[in-house]
Amino acid sequence: MSSYTPSKIGADGYHGITDIQTRPLPDTVECQNVKSLPAIDVSKLKITLAKELKPLPELGPLTFGNVMSDHMLVLSYDPFTGWSDPEIRPYGGLNIEPASSCFQYSTNLFEGMKAYLGPDGKPRLFRPDMNMARMSRSATRAALPNFDGEALQILIKKLVAVDQRWIPSEPGYSLYVRPTMIGTRVGFGVAASQHAVLVVLLSPSGPYFPKSLATPRRRAWTTLLASATSIRAWPGGTGEYKLALNYTPCFAPQKDAEKQGYSQILWLLPVETPKGKQWKVTECGQMNFWIVLKRDDDGIELVTPILDGTILPGVTRDSLLQLGAQHNKGSPLPGLSPDLQITAREDTFYMSDILRWEQEGRLLEAFGSGTAAILAGVWKVGWEGRDIIFGTTMDDLLKGGEEDVNGLGPIGKALYERIVAIQLGKVEGHPWSVPCE
Repeated sequence: MSSYTPSKIGADGYHGITDIQTRPLPDTVECQNVKSLPAIDVSKLKITLAKELKPLPELGPLTFGNVMSDHMLVLSYDPFTGWSDPEIRPYGGLNIEPASSCFQYSTNLFEGMKAYLGPDGKPRLFRPDMNMARMSRSATRAALPNFDGEALQILIKKLVAVDQRWIPSEPGYSLYVRPTMIGTRVGFGVAASQHAVLVVLLSPSGPYFPKSLATPRRRAWTTLLASATSIRAWPGGTGEYKLALNYTPCFAPQKDAEKQGYSQILWLLPVETPKGKQWKVTECGQMNFWIVLKRDDDGIELVTPILDGTILPGVTRDSLLQLGAQHNKGSPLPGLSPDLQITAREDTFYMSDILRWEQEGRLLEAFGSGTAAILAGVWKVGWEGRDIIFGTTMDDLLKGGEEDVNGLGPIGKALYERIVAIQLGKVEGHPWSVPCE
C-alpha cells in the first residue's frame, strides 16, 4: 500500500483556494436573511483533476478509512456571501486557522455512505436522500449553516464518478463516502459558528470485520460489555444526531471493555419505571442494536430499540425494519421460508427483559447494524459478572461448510444478503440503489 503526501500549501491555501473566510464576525451580528444568500450552485462546480493518480491499494491489508482517493469535494459558507462555488480537487489539506470553532468547541458533524459498482459497471449510492436529510438535521442541531441536500447529493455523485476507479469490485468491498462539515468561525467566543467548510472524502473500504487468520472461514464476532457506568447519550442531548462530539466520549469505555475481553459497549440508560430502576438498552458500539426472538407460534420477532432521542436513526436500521416487514408481504428474505412469520418492530426493552428472554429460551440472535459493518453478529453480552449468550455457537454455524457472514445467524444473514443485493444494484429497479449519473 503506498503512502500519499498532500500537495504543498500555496500563498492563499491548498491548490490556490482559501478554504475559510477569516473576516471577523461579531457574535451578535445580524446577518442578512439567509434566503437571500447564494445556495449551493451545482452549475458552478469546478473540477481540478490531479496531475498524477495514486496507485490503487492492495485489498488484502485494506483497513477501514485509512486510504483516501485522488480527489475530494470542497465548498465553504460565509454569512455575508453564502455558499462558495463547489470544487472537486486533488485530495489534500485544508487551510484552517487554529482558533476555529471546530477545534475549540467541536462544531463538527459528518455522514457515512457507501458507493458500489452495479452489474452494469456504473457506480451507485444507497439511499443518499436519507443521509442528506440526517446531515441537515445535524447541521441544525449544531447551529451550523444548512444546505440544499439535493444539490449536495448531485455533487457527491459527480465526485464518485470522478474517482470511480477507486470502487472495488470484489465482494464485501465498497467505496466509503464521508461528507463532513466543520465550523470555522475564528475566536474563543462561546457561540455558534456562522462560517463553515463542507468537505466530502472517499475511501475504499473492505469488510469491517476481517477474516480470522486462525480459522479462514470465520470473521470476528462482536462481543459486548453492557455499561452501567458510562452513558453514550441521554434525553434532550445529541444522541440522535451524527455529531463528532458523540463519538469521542465512547473511546475510553471501549478501551476498558477491550481490557475485559469484549470488543464493544452495549450502551444502557438508567430510567425509573413503575417496577423501579431499569437499564434501558440503546445502541452497541457505534451501531444500532437488534435482537431476534422466538415467538410462541414459532414465528420470529425482529426487535430494535425505539427512537427516543438518544439513538441515531440509522439508514441501515430503517432499511432492515422495512425488509423484515416485507418478508411476509411478497418479498421473502433469501434462504428463509416465506411461511416463516416475521414481525419487525421498534420497542423499548431493558436488560431485565433480555435476562427473562434468556431464561425462557427465546434469544435466537443479536446483531448490530450500521453503514460501515452493514450487519455484525453479536455472540455475547457481559452483564453483572456473567455472559448472556445469543443463539448458536460459531462451530454450529459452520457445520454446513459455509463461510459465516460477520458471525450472523440465519435471520441476520438473510437480511444481510438482501440489503447487499440492493446496494449492488442486483435487485432491478429498486429505488434505494441510486446510480451516479
